[in-house]
Amino acid sequence: MDGTALAPQEKPRVSITYCTQCQWLLRAAWMAQELLSTFRDDLGEVALIPGTGGVFVIACGPDTIWDRTLDGGFPDVKALKQRVRDRVSPARDLGHVDRP
Repeated sequence: MDGTALAPQEKPRVSITYCTQCQWLLRAAWMAQELLSTFRDDLGEVALIPGTGGVFVIACGPDTIWDRTLDGGFPDVKALKQRVRDRVSPARDLGHVDRP
């Protein structure tokens, strides 16, 4: 071995862009907490990004997972976790979240 350290595999970044005018920080922070608790070993970061104009968008890397205006409101945590799981760890069983 030549002494060169291997770069750690980058873990996915989830961003939650929320409207500050609508006071959606608590909703965004709660969803971030849920994602970090469920995917603690699978995510590299969950970022809260302040925005305006009624925005509430959740993205994993460049892919939009949820857009309030396109998806018709806010996600319930079950749907959000399933969409994140499908991108970061598709084979993962979410236990009770996956049950009808």
